[in-house]
Amino acid sequence: MQSNPRRILVTSALPYANGSIHLGHLLEHIQTDIWVRFQRLRGHQCYSVCADDAHGTPVMLKAQELGISPEELVTKTRAEHHQDLQDFLVDYDNYYITHSDENKELCELVYNRLNDSGYISKRTISQLFDPIKQMFLPDRFVKGTCPKCGSEDQNGDSCDACGATYDPTQVKNPRSVMSGASPILKDSEHYFFDLPKFEAMLKEWIRSGAIKNEMANKLEEWFEQGLQQWDISRDAPYFGFEIPNAPGKFFYVWVDAPVGYMASFKNYADKRGINDKEFWQTGNDTELYHFIGKDIAYFHCLFWPAMLEGAGFRKPTGVNIHGFVTVNGAKMSKSKGTFIKGRTFLDHLQPEYLRYYYASKLNDSASDIDLNFEDFVQKVNSDLVGKVVNIASRCAGFITKKFAGKLSHRIQNEQLLAEFQQAHVSIAQTIESLQYHKAIRDIMALADKANQYIDMQAPWVTIKDENKHDFTHDVCSMGIHLFRILMIYLTPVLPKLSLDAQAFLNDKFTWDAIQDVKLGHSINKFKAMIQRVDADKVAAIVEASKENLQVTKDISKAQTSEENANIVIADERLAEIEPIADTISFEDFAKIDFRIAKIVHAEAVEKADKLLRLELDIGNETRQVFAGIKSAYNAQELIGKHTVMVANLAARKMRFGMSEGMVLAAGPGGEDIYLLEPHEGATPGMRVK
Repeated sequence: MQSNPRRILVTSALPYANGSIHLGHLLEHIQTDIWVRFQRLRGHQCYSVCADDAHGTPVMLKAQELGISPEELVTKTRAEHHQDLQDFLVDYDNYYITHSDENKELCELVYNRLNDSGYISKRTISQLFDPIKQMFLPDRFVKGTCPKCGSEDQNGDSCDACGATYDPTQVKNPRSVMSGASPILKDSEHYFFDLPKFEAMLKEWIRSGAIKNEMANKLEEWFEQGLQQWDISRDAPYFGFEIPNAPGKFFYVWVDAPVGYMASFKNYADKRGINDKEFWQTGNDTELYHFIGKDIAYFHCLFWPAMLEGAGFRKPTGVNIHGFVTVNGAKMSKSKGTFIKGRTFLDHLQPEYLRYYYASKLNDSASDIDLNFEDFVQKVNSDLVGKVVNIASRCAGFITKKFAGKLSHRIQNEQLLAEFQQAHVSIAQTIESLQYHKAIRDIMALADKANQYIDMQAPWVTIKDENKHDFTHDVCSMGIHLFRILMIYLTPVLPKLSLDAQAFLNDKFTWDAIQDVKLGHSINKFKAMIQRVDADKVAAIVEASKENLQVTKDISKAQTSEENANIVIADERLAEIEPIADTISFEDFAKIDFRIAKIVHAEAVEKADKLLRLELDIGNETRQVFAGIKSAYNAQELIGKHTVMVANLAARKMRFGMSEGMVLAAGPGGEDIYLLEPHEGATPGMRVK
């Protein structure tokens, strides 16, 4: 037990309450849980809280679609999310919801303090308004061209391509995600938080060590662009908390979402007599850490610490920022919605497989993490089954059958044991600093040494010689001691497997117990602790995810950024690959003129089941092309995208009009059609060679 235990509060970003937990969310929750379990294992007082992010227009619209109240929707979704996280062995002290009395009280407290200190102002602004839906459009309900870099189909508040942030009224060629209409400008009085007043404090804080240099450098770019006053209000209709003394005005979701951390901990602390205020006050020894994705760093590293500072609260000790998840090297398809739900994974595989694989990949950077299924199967089977648990299974039988289930009173190899024990320093440092991948690598290197030791001593041979029974007893006991240390190291990553190991060893793990040696200790009969990953089950996950595919609507993505943790599964087609066509000469190929084309307009062709009419800008002219891709694409989603067309194909007269070329796509047909898109930088008219 630590003589001076740390007092730590840890939070994870809040899943949005209108969709299921997917593998992208789980990267963060697993990363958080490993760190929290590690602190607890070391004897520190470490609380962890999270909640569902309940407010905003997407929840309101989703509830309307389902014919229920927003309150009913978020209550149901919160229960689903919590169950999924628990089943992945993520152990929050409290998993709450932002639509709570505590959060309302704290939001008003923060706002009133900011207002009393002169950090809140009001002014009338022109805001984008949907003339069809008759409502002001939140940032994420506007799509258009980035005003900074010109990238198409970007969100109304930020650009995924260049990272710029801006006001939705600055977006070029805006359109409403809700109706597809061109929004109009309409005046409304809004409330603003004076973020620029905190610039000096923020610059100092982000270089204090609270944020890794990689992200601190990114934040410096935002300072160079100039901090702007932050619009913290939204107009009715809106699902959220009304601003005090401002009828019809509601807190923007990014005001009450981070305050939700405070509310979740308050809800937990009040029930247990804990002083939650200590963890939010300056000048004490408590620590506060947030785990988030890189897509919401702006809110957590600028707005949130400024709000805390202005309201008289402490700033976070650290903000740990991770990247997105890709699957088999592919990012999320915006037109296909190929998310893998956590529940789909659990229907086929044990949660600790994913926990271990993520741990083997995670580090302290914001780089994306790739879940490669072939590597996943190999790593889990090789490391957990073939190395770690194999140590116990190779030695336990001899102890049980030949030595009455008791370990030897001798240490057969003190040098090897000392090496395992001394590794606790470096492994602790790597986990503390979020270098999980290095910790896993070092643990598996030790596991290799343990297996090599057993191979060299060959207890299955020496047990046959009665004169070597004591030696065999010592060797097998040594193997059990090494297995025990490895499992203590892996406890934060594999909590269930650790419990099984503790039951087998008749032991209770703590970090300090690494230095203990259980001489003469009784162990229980060994039982299988983990099964090999069956590749067929991985294939079943892939197939189940395909069966649930739906074309992703922009409206389902117009939500807080936590929902944008990008994941996708590679499209492993079951159909046979078409044979390669007959060989052609280079001269034949050179006759085909491929051009980059921008889709400036797209619409469904009336009375045609498969056709979309596309207007394609190829630099010096616009062509009309009829493409049989209606089953796979929504016409509005294609506008602004770039593709490749055959520009010198003879025009073809169809009953719907003249088709002046052909766009290129892959896939067998139906919903499985994939329009070719060039990399960013290609412009209309460029020839493809």
